[in-house]
Amino acid sequence: MNKDTLDTIIKLLDRSGPIVIVGHKNPDGDAIGSSLGLSLFLRNRGHQTQVVMPNDFPEFLKWLPDCSNIQCYDRNPGEVRNSIEQANLIFVLDFNALERTGDLEEELRRSEAPFVMIDHHQQPDDFAAATYSDVSMSSTSEMVYHLIEALDGVKEISTDMSTNLYTGIMTDTGSFRFPATTATTHRVIAKLIEAGANGSEIHEQIYDTNSPDKIKLLGVALKNLEILPDFRTAYISLSQKELDSNNFRKGDTEGFVNYALSVQGVIFAVIFIENKQEGITKISFRSKGSFSVNEFARSHFNGGGHTNAAGGRSNKGLRATINEFISILPHYKNALIHAS
Repeated sequence: MNKDTLDTIIKLLDRSGPIVIVGHKNPDGDAIGSSLGLSLFLRNRGHQTQVVMPNDFPEFLKWLPDCSNIQCYDRNPGEVRNSIEQANLIFVLDFNALERTGDLEEELRRSEAPFVMIDHHQQPDDFAAATYSDVSMSSTSEMVYHLIEALDGVKEISTDMSTNLYTGIMTDTGSFRFPATTATTHRVIAKLIEAGANGSEIHEQIYDTNSPDKIKLLGVALKNLEILPDFRTAYISLSQKELDSNNFRKGDTEGFVNYALSVQGVIFAVIFIENKQEGITKISFRSKGSFSVNEFARSHFNGGGHTNAAGGRSNKGLRATINEFISILPHYKNALIHAS
């Protein structure tokens, strides 16, 4: 973080009044962990904070410290609207375009409060009074740690703060195995452990408490796995009927796309998930090496993210979306074949 950005954040924090911290739609471990970690830190320094999410978050994150105080716009829009109207400062975490907040976008655009963005995704929009953007970072939770460090607050990090930030880093790095995991990331993790985070317990809560329905849904997903060796690509699809028959709950498909990426010879993996309630097909992209799924998602499926992990969506049905995806692949054959 450069000095000008830090100075601006310090000046904004010196303003009296409530602070709202917002994550993106369909919040994941990093969005929840970074938001709760920052909220607890600022509250410890005497600020009034409120964490807001556009919609509900997965069950496997609902043990995190202070998560019971999160306001979700889809469940109680009036409550969230009131928090945003009263906010004197708004932090937006783990996203860099207001459209990533779904139906909450309109409420945020109406606010007269200044924004502070903390995010590690590519190509941020220019709407914040202070933007802390670093695509080399493993996670937004790691960035929140560095902000706390810059504010001379490392000694103030409690067990609850460290648990939230550890969770965000762990989930966004695939348990520290993705390329963005650096030596600095591990040093941050060491500091969080020293502050009270219990890595083995956090891992168990996130990854080792799967419901029978989730395991059965994984079996369906793997049965639907298709491999396209000519393009070093594999994809998984799940229809609404398959989700419903396995009692799908938010977060159940987390990590499924990585099974496709683990297939020998595959460097590009995708999962297509039908969502009839929203009338869309949700898409997650993963890659290895130099092939940019961020550029692919931005160019074709209204999405974006990182070089090796991105999301997107299609307004077409499941089969039509898959057919469109397959029709695009020949244009990337050379890039996929020669990706390193």
